[in-house]
Amino acid sequence: MTPLFFRDIDANNEAAVRAISLKDGQEGFIETVAECLEEAARYPEWQPVSIYHEEELIRFAMYGSFGVNKDTWTDRIMIDKNYQGKGFGKQAMKQLIEIVSKEYDIKSIYLSIVEENKVAYRLYNSIGFEFINERDPNGELIFQYQFDEKGV
Repeated sequence: MTPLFFRDIDANNEAAVRAISLKDGQEGFIETVAECLEEAARYPEWQPVSIYHEEELIRFAMYGSFGVNKDTWTDRIMIDKNYQGKGFGKQAMKQLIEIVSKEYDIKSIYLSIVEENKVAYRLYNSIGFEFINERDPNGELIFQYQFDEKGV
């Protein structure tokens, strides 16, 4: 599979990123791109990125490092409905894990998902994320990926 590449979100691609849409029924699993970008504008710890396959925008994600312990999160990960089910989600997550691990020099990454999102649950488990029996303030399940056990 052709490697994916990541770009910052700027005036050249912001409209296209905001137009990413999910399949019917997935909207309740994640905030909108607009909500994510507004949050990233308020909290500079968040790094929103666009993800491309060749020249096609296929995905949006945010990551950042927060709190006293500088816990690092990949968050708000969405793939456009036209590119779901083609292996891009798994490929993008693996590349994102590598990028985040190098940028922050960390041993683990966290993410959270809505419990009903079984597709995301299976995807993240297949990559090596494990549910840590905790929930975030919104009730979402928290998963952790540990580098010392799995590498990237």
